[in-house]
Amino acid sequence: MDTISVASELSEINKIRAFLKKSLAQFPLSEDDYYIIELSLLEICINIIRYAYPGNKGEIRLKAWRDKKSVFLEIRDDGIPFDPRKTKEPNLENILSTGKKGGFGIFLARKLMDGFEYKRENSQNVLTIHKAIEN
Repeated sequence: MDTISVASELSEINKIRAFLKKSLAQFPLSEDDYYIIELSLLEICINIIRYAYPGNKGEIRLKAWRDKKSVFLEIRDDGIPFDPRKTKEPNLENILSTGKKGGFGIFLARKLMDGFEYKRENSQNVLTIHKAIEN
């Protein structure tokens, strides 16, 4: 199991990408699966950076592992309680016509990944996502 802790700042995105690349290098993933996992993780982390710590900075802690059928990522933060499973699906026509942003990243991650579980544990948001992969 690989782990990393980064500051909740946009400047840390490259560290997150490097962590993911290193963590998943040992797993036989298709290019498409890797891209889906990376896109989902980055969308979630960017939401944490933008909204979890209003007026403050905090940390994002990541874990990556695999079992026989899936790659798992756990994302933890100490920010305000937020269950991303409870967000409404964005109105895609509205986003396209008005350019109004918001809610699309979580929607995308939920649709692209095969598992999306949330819990609040020890004053932390804990989101675990997984993607089924072929051996």
